[in-house]
Amino acid sequence: MVTKSYESQTKGVKIDVDQELCKGLNDCVEVCPVDVFDLIDGKAVASRIDDCIECCQCVDACPEGAIKHSSC
Repeated sequence: MVTKSYESQTKGVKIDVDQELCKGLNDCVEVCPVDVFDLIDGKAVASRIDDCIECCQCVDACPEGAIKHSSC
């Protein structure tokens, strides 16, 4: 398992993206109401984690189960 971890310096929120499971389907990018995610080289990246509102929609939207969120 190759996991990239993103941690907010202001909120204590942590998002892990399993790079092997992520298929770059863009669901997390599209569903996030505050645009936390980008697709870079075909993988989800939590580029703006400090903007996360902890709604957990990214976790629910990922059909591959590649996203783990500390609040969900």
